Amino acid sequence: MFGVEDACTVAAVQAYVKLLRASRAVVGVVEPLLAARGLTTTQLGVLEALLHKGPMGQRELGRKVLTSAANMTDVLDKLQARGLIARCRGSTDRRSVTVGLTDEGRALIEGLFPRHAADIARAMGGLNRAELERLAALLRKLGHAAAGEPGSTCALAAKEASDNIAG
Repeated sequence: MFGVEDACTVAAVQAYVKLLRASRAVVGVVEPLLAARGLTTTQLGVLEALLHKGPMGQRELGRKVLTSAANMTDVLDKLQARGLIARCRGSTDRRSVTVGLTDEGRALIEGLFPRHAADIARAMGGLNRAELERLAALLRKLGHAAAGEPGSTCALAAKEASDNIAG
């Protein structure tokens, strides 16, 4: 690989490309159902989180669906305009906003989620249950490492290489 000699870095780049390709392939299977319902993946994530976790604060919801505060406001505005969610300001702290499903929102996500889950299972059907569980564990580990949590020997080598290039 041009300009890269470290074996861990080469392996990381190759895995990254495969991760992106696989992610795009899976999204390509699940997005048509969402598009047919006029939903983005983030909007679905909000509805799904509220279905499974119940009403929650807007900030907590943003953390659950991994989106910025500004984007969360836009997503919630659109869902509220469609009558799918309701927002309630706190009585003691008006900055606090609790989000919950409306009856219409609950009906939509309860009808949609089983089909969405089946589409995900179909998209990931090339792996058996043990492989899916291993993949989930590896992705969790990857997420923690990417967030800067210690523990990976390749991560230490990559940081040293990056530090050497930068300075």
